[in-house]
Amino acid sequence: MAEEEEAARPTEKVTRIQRVFINLLDSYSSGNIGKFLSNCVVGASLEEITEEEEEEDENKPIVPDASSVKLKEGTFQIVGTVSQAENAQTKFAVETYHAISREDLLLRLLECDVIIYNITENPQQVEEAVWAVSALSEEISRFEKRKVFILVSTVMTWARSKPLDPEDSEVPFTEEDYRRRKNHPNFLDHINAEKMVLKFGKNVRKFATYVVAAGLQYGMEGGILHSFFKIAWLGEVPALPVFGDGTNVIPAIHVLDLAGVVQNIIDHVPKPHYLVAVDESVLTLEDIVKCISKSTGPGKIQKVPKENAFLTKDLTQESLDHLLVSLRMEALYVKENFNIRWTAQSGFVENINSILKEYKQSRGLLPIKICILGPPAVGKTSIAEALCKHYKLHHIKLKDVVSEAIARLEAIVAPKEGEEEEVEEEEEEENVDEAQELLEGVKESMEQNSGRLEDQYITRFIKEKLKSMPCRNQGYILDGYPKTYDQAKDLFSQDDEEEEEEIRGKGFPFDKVIIPEFICALDASDEFLKERVMNLPESVVAGTHYSQDRFLRSLSNYREINTDDETVLNYFDELEIHPVQIDVGKLEDAQNRLAIKQLIKEIGEPRNYGLTDEEKAEEERQAAEERLAREAAVEAERERKEASELAERLARWEEWNKQLEEVKREERELLEAQSVPLRNYLMTYVMPTLMRGLSECCKVRPDDPVDFLAEYLFKNNPEVE
Repeated sequence: MAEEEEAARPTEKVTRIQRVFINLLDSYSSGNIGKFLSNCVVGASLEEITEEEEEEDENKPIVPDASSVKLKEGTFQIVGTVSQAENAQTKFAVETYHAISREDLLLRLLECDVIIYNITENPQQVEEAVWAVSALSEEISRFEKRKVFILVSTVMTWARSKPLDPEDSEVPFTEEDYRRRKNHPNFLDHINAEKMVLKFGKNVRKFATYVVAAGLQYGMEGGILHSFFKIAWLGEVPALPVFGDGTNVIPAIHVLDLAGVVQNIIDHVPKPHYLVAVDESVLTLEDIVKCISKSTGPGKIQKVPKENAFLTKDLTQESLDHLLVSLRMEALYVKENFNIRWTAQSGFVENINSILKEYKQSRGLLPIKICILGPPAVGKTSIAEALCKHYKLHHIKLKDVVSEAIARLEAIVAPKEGEEEEVEEEEEEENVDEAQELLEGVKESMEQNSGRLEDQYITRFIKEKLKSMPCRNQGYILDGYPKTYDQAKDLFSQDDEEEEEEIRGKGFPFDKVIIPEFICALDASDEFLKERVMNLPESVVAGTHYSQDRFLRSLSNYREINTDDETVLNYFDELEIHPVQIDVGKLEDAQNRLAIKQLIKEIGEPRNYGLTDEEKAEEERQAAEERLAREAAVEAERERKEASELAERLARWEEWNKQLEEVKREERELLEAQSVPLRNYLMTYVMPTLMRGLSECCKVRPDDPVDFLAEYLFKNNPEVE
């Protein structure tokens, strides 16, 4: 068998292997592997990495731009499946397939030179991977040239392996020990899939199969560690949780280094068919979480029972199994035989700065730093509050910063009795003597300046606030400070000379970490500002700087400061951070809605995690409720209008009937009035003669009474007589 494998490694390994299939390209692990391979030239890993190439790799952006994909000729052509139809347009893939039948999928696999099945994230893919390798094995007679099948599995199939040396638990497992591996109970399907893949790869000349046992994957968007990064970045908890005692050793690897291992397997077609992909670090769960907390969050960790881990919404059972495993492994063959352009060979902790940078770039978690300047009463605070709410930023007000700093110093100097933190402190304890000295200096300064603090202390406290982890993560809005050129220069000066950035012409350094990205310069005429303050309610003005004397003095002082050549705005102009000028008086908007809208347009979209699934569901629910409420209001208004129209019609009908009755009554009265003369005439002249004629007719009883009566009336007509 060994001779057969050796014979299977001729110069054919440098021939074209271009079409690569990867399952679930829209997942974290497969997506990054696919993106990495789409930038790799076929056979590149067979050549030694030169120093020039290493320098080029160091200068490359951490997160490659999608437009840069496929710039090189001869790169791998990536095809694969996606779990969601909307993700079908993957920029680095030539073709993607969604919800296709097994028959069609097999035809697509037969078109590929390399088939990669990643089962590290979606356990449902295990069954499909086993089907794929067995179906391809049955079609081996149709292969025009050798195909390579790579199963990217997990070290969890080693989780319950017995130590190599019972007396020395620190001896690591290597690829050579894969037959002794014992799986975690929840990963039985994974180890069975590994065995099946190795079984079908016996005909190495036609079908070479490989299994890669990957450690916990980190880097780029974050993988399993994303939930810890998110908790730390949001800064909503005093400490990051460590499940259990945290002493368990977790084998791990950067996802791009895992992609490098896959690239080398494709190029080298190595003799061993079972490989381990882990970095060189030996890190515990506590080491990893502590590192995340220090670099992104509160700097503290808190050990919690393992059972509490199941309360974390973002962590699945599979993720928790990876975090709680205790296993020492070494990728001996990978380290000695592969040419990998390592991203984090020394491990997570040693490379946290680059890992954190790529994580924030991949997630779009860039801080928004804003400074709002302008005269008193121009609306700085109200606009800052609205922007803070929209962008979820930290509102930095001078008064609050000073109060918090003094309270913190007092707590250090004289801690309250019985105030013991359960959270483990990771930073060195504050120097009590230094805090005492600073607190005394602050109080002395305030006593000598009628309650006002000297600029040196204000600058120190605000700089500490700007450098705090929440402000570095989400960003801030600096409200009304600095007021002068010198204050700005002192506040944003660079403390670390190694990282300073020189300004052309001026040659003074500034701190890139805390320098604002957007400057909003509000302004209005003095008359407008005075009128605005005069129209404020007395309850709002009382006890504030909006009282007449203090306001006029503040306004005059502001105008005086901003007439010199060296103003705050000049300072930012020299840094090529050009202010957004807004004349609030011309907008004629008391609520500053137009100014806020203009600033939001200038700043752009928020740069945070966005809404969680629960928040999206809540927002959709509220939107549905509002829509139903609007529809109900429209329906109620329609019904009200219909009822009003019906009542109006009934009222008009009743009024019309009343008028008709009145007309009829008037007609009757008119007819009666017109019939009186005729009735009188008949009673006087006709009725007596008619009565006599009827009486005479009764006496005579003629044969034709009518003719008799007519003749009688004619003869006895009173007018004739």
